[in-house]
Amino acid sequence: MPIIDSSSYQGPSYLINGHFETIVPSLFRKIKGLTYEREKIHTPDDDFLNLDWSKVGSDKLLIISHGLEGDSYRHYAMGLAKLFNQHHVDVLAWNNRSCGGEMNLQPILYHHGASYDLDTVIEHIRRTENYKEIYLCGISMGGAQTLKYLGEKGKNIPLEIVKAAVYSTPCNLPSSAATLKYPSNSFYKNRFLGKLKKKMMLKATQYPELIDLELLGKVKDFDTFDTHFTAKLHGFKNAEDFYQSVSADNWMQDIQIPTLIINALNDPLLGQACYPVDLARKKKEIILEMPKRGGHTGFTLKGDEFTWAEYRFLEFLLA
Repeated sequence: MPIIDSSSYQGPSYLINGHFETIVPSLFRKIKGLTYEREKIHTPDDDFLNLDWSKVGSDKLLIISHGLEGDSYRHYAMGLAKLFNQHHVDVLAWNNRSCGGEMNLQPILYHHGASYDLDTVIEHIRRTENYKEIYLCGISMGGAQTLKYLGEKGKNIPLEIVKAAVYSTPCNLPSSAATLKYPSNSFYKNRFLGKLKKKMMLKATQYPELIDLELLGKVKDFDTFDTHFTAKLHGFKNAEDFYQSVSADNWMQDIQIPTLIINALNDPLLGQACYPVDLARKKKEIILEMPKRGGHTGFTLKGDEFTWAEYRFLEFLLA
């Protein structure tokens, strides 16, 4: 029964609810003293991915997958990178297509189910590096990509990959997408949509025949955006088909390595189906931890450079 009911996380009192716990670190948290070295690799469909490395000469590697409209420079990625470097673990934070400051080449961008690009990253590392142990971690969307990859690989997962950990992860994408319809979540909806619409306008300069800019200008919700843009570009019927088809919980029952899932109960962007309690009760490889607080990609510790979730990853992955 790998469900942790009594989590150790206690948030600071000045972050009074899940929204504060989510927004304050997103806007104000900064990580200093970390420098990446960038490597560009090619994908099987003639696109590219930018990989950001922070090496300390270890035979162990942490691979970080970032969240929606994030990149390797988001506070949660840099915090993990700095902490694991301090414990003598090399780190690779990869950037999804169109993320990390450079527009990709193909019509497709990225999405919660883009585990194929994570697979490309991992296979590149296995060909070019010599790590004895590899740990996968993901935050929010990157957590969903990680869980989907692990389930897809199942018993065929590379032997070097020994553990995984994710947090603030939409294990069930339809349930998470539905939260963006709540009036209380309009801040997140507008912020994500604004960034994605700007990116789609850039994509229109590459493929004007694929992007209806007039329609794009009228989009005010994710169902419309994902039906007419995300689903269209990536080969799905509509938003509903997209959410159902790529949702990580379609594959999670096939995960074969120890995998920690941390989802705060007050996360404003996770619906009830994002807490896979039944699966964790049946499956020894899934360890589900549900702190009462933490928000979405929050888990702030007062007066500490790192978050509780980052320390928890360190404890779990290196144990």
